[in-house]
Amino acid sequence: MYSVTKKIEFCYGHRLLDYDGICKHPHGHNAVAEIEVRSGSLDNRNMVCDFSDIKRVVKGWVDRELDHKMILREDDPLVGPLQQLGEPVFVVQSNPTVEHIAKLLFDYTHSQGFPVVRVTVWETPTSFASYGGKP
Repeated sequence: MYSVTKKIEFCYGHRLLDYDGICKHPHGHNAVAEIEVRSGSLDNRNMVCDFSDIKRVVKGWVDRELDHKMILREDDPLVGPLQQLGEPVFVVQSNPTVEHIAKLLFDYTHSQGFPVVRVTVWETPTSFASYGGKP
């Protein structure tokens, strides 16, 4: 089995609702996502896939949708005021934990046809979450 991993860096803000720790307050992270794709065979270029394809598609989406945005749960009272101020917000259905963000990236990567098996998102240099599944 072959695998390649592409790192993607982005910044985001969030807060967690129904949570009693310090992350209930708006704050930001400099995240590093690792996108791992895997295949039992190589393509006609002798690759699982080209790193630049992952960069173009997945990093392109991250840059447009998540980078330098507040990722907030749809019922967060901050959504409306931030949108009215023209601030960049990405709205999700559940708490924007790092686990949720890893699954969001996994699902998008999979939807674009990549044989993704795992996405790991480093929220800090010492804390990360992963989401994985079959390609």
